[in-house]
Amino acid sequence: MEDDMFTVRLSGAPLGPPWDLAAWDSEAWPFTSAAADSPDELYALWDDAVARSRARLAAALADGGLDQLVHASAPDGTRASLRRLVCDLIEEYGRHTGHADLLREAADGLTGEDPPPGWRPRAGQPIPGS
Repeated sequence: MEDDMFTVRLSGAPLGPPWDLAAWDSEAWPFTSAAADSPDELYALWDDAVARSRARLAAALADGGLDQLVHASAPDGTRASLRRLVCDLIEEYGRHTGHADLLREAADGLTGEDPPPGWRPRAGQPIPGS
């Protein structure tokens, strides 16, 4: 979602690695693609996506702020604002936090709300200017 929101929806650019190599033609791919990945690999994928997302968001903020129009549009052609993308990403995290926690528990075998001890997001720096 991070890459989609601040790549495709922000500028209309195609998704890059690792998503550009994915087997999107299979309906099962999103649900089976990470079955053999370790928790460290999955956290790294997420960390990298967040880092790319924050860099693109920071650049967009510096280039026009939250009220600028982005590539994403409604069926009638009305384009969304960067503010809308940020709110949509917050909504996505809120909606899927419980699902993600269940998936994380299945991947790393730990239960509860917290990631493994000692884990720190690599992309945990604030967005410049925020």
